[in-house]
Amino acid sequence: MDEKQNLYPIPANFTDSGKILGGMFHLRNAIEAIVLVVAFGFYEHTLLPMSGIAEVIVMAITLIPLAVVSLLGLNGESLFRFVGHILYFLFTSRRLHFRRIEHEETQAPNQL
Repeated sequence: MDEKQNLYPIPANFTDSGKILGGMFHLRNAIEAIVLVVAFGFYEHTLLPMSGIAEVIVMAITLIPLAVVSLLGLNGESLFRFVGHILYFLFTSRRLHFRRIEHEETQAPNQL
């Protein structure tokens, strides 16, 4: 009755579906990063009045941080979803307006 049971631990990232690069980035974040980098890169390439090394340096300074932020996301969400939540809050939040009530200084009614 001494049967050995083979136990194999299953790693936590075994079923990382929807992630790329070994479970490092979500697929949605990667697609958003590609879209943003291509859009801003095209915009900078066509509209910047620079050429050569200066254009490459400006594009590297602006596009690399944009790609990193959009790959990692903000507050556990993708960048577009985070911006969507902010816009939803700004347009649907209630604004409370309180009337200011000024009290007249009166004497206490029980004075003798």
